[in-house]
Amino acid sequence: MNPDLPTLIAQTRDFINSVVVPREREFSGQISLEQLETVRSELQVLGRTSGLWLPHLSKELGGLGLPWTQAYQLFIEAGRSLLGPQALNIAAPDEGNMHLLHVVANTEQKKRWLEPLAAGLVRSCFSMTEPPPGAGSDPSMLQASATKVDGKWQLEASKWFISGAWGAAFTLILAKTPEGATIFIVPMNHPQITLKRVIPTLDHFSPGGHCELEFAHLELTDTDVLGEPGKGFEYAQIRLDPARLTHCMRWLGIAIRSLEFAEAYALQRQSFGKTLAEQQMVQQMIADSHIEIHASRTMIEHACGILDKGQRVRHEASMTKVFVSETVNKVVDRCLQIMGSTGISEDYPVSQFYKEVRAFRIYDGANEVHRMSIARRAFRRAEARGT
Repeated sequence: MNPDLPTLIAQTRDFINSVVVPREREFSGQISLEQLETVRSELQVLGRTSGLWLPHLSKELGGLGLPWTQAYQLFIEAGRSLLGPQALNIAAPDEGNMHLLHVVANTEQKKRWLEPLAAGLVRSCFSMTEPPPGAGSDPSMLQASATKVDGKWQLEASKWFISGAWGAAFTLILAKTPEGATIFIVPMNHPQITLKRVIPTLDHFSPGGHCELEFAHLELTDTDVLGEPGKGFEYAQIRLDPARLTHCMRWLGIAIRSLEFAEAYALQRQSFGKTLAEQQMVQQMIADSHIEIHASRTMIEHACGILDKGQRVRHEASMTKVFVSETVNKVVDRCLQIMGSTGISEDYPVSQFYKEVRAFRIYDGANEVHRMSIARRAFRRAEARGT
């Protein structure tokens, strides 16, 4: 173990508790994107000087350069607050985009797009999901297309539920080309990009919201292509596998903090002549939550070990995403139930957590689709064994 790791974990916990959590009190009821953007920017000023900035990225990009088996523990600590990942620049979709650009982008693209993103000077988004009948959990339904005309790419696309699009400096667009799916890097102030609306959703703590975009007659050059044309799906997987795991890390922090609130409440609240903590039904809810959180942490660590070896983690990432997302939803739900009317109030953040975590079972691939993919891979392996 890195001898500095326990110190870094403790420092992250202290930074979240002392710097980030107090800012949560500014949010209640309807949250505006402008307010969230202001708080995010102010917290990042402090995050950059905290010694905890970008734990997973290289030191050349201003990060700590930790392996995934160590960085994940800081992600969990940061995730204890909905604002924590923003403060340390490890929130989606920027974190996943940084990883993809770091692996695939050329030198010029890294300087133009990755370096400002890693420095927290800009935000980004990833434009893949489309209105029906376009791509969602099934990327093969991709409708966006780009063709070469007189040496330039002409791109047409409708995208929606694009997280972070409002206020983003650039987007990565997945589109079909004659070579196959291709990713383009495009500044969001391009005149042929229209932000049609910010879609009202259940969750409110995603900077830039979830937006519907229109790309009409978008003219691009080869310098706007990320990597090679035709490798878009391959590049998307480079981004998605670790991104699914970092979602698990961040949201597990929310489950852990919710459990702390519920335990403290149960120790104090009297009901039928004893504290809630002495009621066996409450004890079962607390025990099940601890068991599932421990299993979630173990799955995350195992998948991170595979990532650190430079190996593909698609199967393990899918299993972890399904299990952790359902664990987080169950734990937060139990905690709200234990806390009763206090749980659904805004006196504690658990009610906000409850709204925010629900989408986790849908984004980055609905859990039902992940289960289908897990089973298909299992059957292919069974066929290969000859059983």
